[in-house]
Amino acid sequence: MSIGKKNRLAKLFHQVSGRSVIIPLDHGATIGPVIGLVDICQTVRKLSADLNMVQGLVLHRGVMGKVIDSISPYDIPTKILHLSASTGTSMRPTEKMLVASVEDAIRMGADAVSIHVNVGVDAEPAMLKDFGSVASRCQQWGLPLLAMMYVRVNGQVSNAVSDIKNAARLAAEMGADLVKVGYPGSAEAMQEVVDGCFVPVLIAGGERCATTEMALSMVTQAIAGGAAGVCMGRNLFQHDSAGAFLGMVGRKVHGFAADSPLSTKLEGAHMALL
Repeated sequence: MSIGKKNRLAKLFHQVSGRSVIIPLDHGATIGPVIGLVDICQTVRKLSADLNMVQGLVLHRGVMGKVIDSISPYDIPTKILHLSASTGTSMRPTEKMLVASVEDAIRMGADAVSIHVNVGVDAEPAMLKDFGSVASRCQQWGLPLLAMMYVRVNGQVSNAVSDIKNAARLAAEMGADLVKVGYPGSAEAMQEVVDGCFVPVLIAGGERCATTEMALSMVTQAIAGGAAGVCMGRNLFQHDSAGAFLGMVGRKVHGFAADSPLSTKLEGAHMALL
């Protein structure tokens, strides 16, 4: 690994815990200005209030440009340019197309890129071809690559451990530096996924959980099973108390000591929410 890539990759992990909280904010391209993303700069400011909690934001280039123009780079986490897109109104919504490049990321000052690949759909071969091309460019330029991997069976996302571990391994084999997959349902299943993948594995937040407790339980079990962190969007930016909830997630991921000042503060916020 080049020195440049090693340094950039290190920014995506907490220097003490070695784990990562990444917040994808690319949903606006797929499903529009949903709750939590209407005022994108306000959302970024809210989720960046404690840079000790969040290691990265996934943004499309239009949003990244807006954020760069509006917010000091010292006040936001590491920027990850998302290269893939499709829309919810498309006849082929699972067919992700490349809409930006590694070179775009470099020009915009991003420290990493991400791609979305749906395995098990008709467009899988084309997406894998794009994956390979992006991985080559990342290797050339020393830019870390986050692969968001989803398996679809009969049109529906599969969270079966066999499907998730195969998708995670595929991403590692293709050259991803870290992988985002769905939560497989338990700490034991998570361990099976992690054991079969030789790069760090993050879990997706998925659809918004019905309760705060459910979301935190998912994070707790994933970390217990060896996950390197979370890549959580809607459960964070659509939470009624997003800042406090982010603190709770950060504590679960990074494992601050129970008697630390930061941990005590988050515990108080947690109890206020519940």
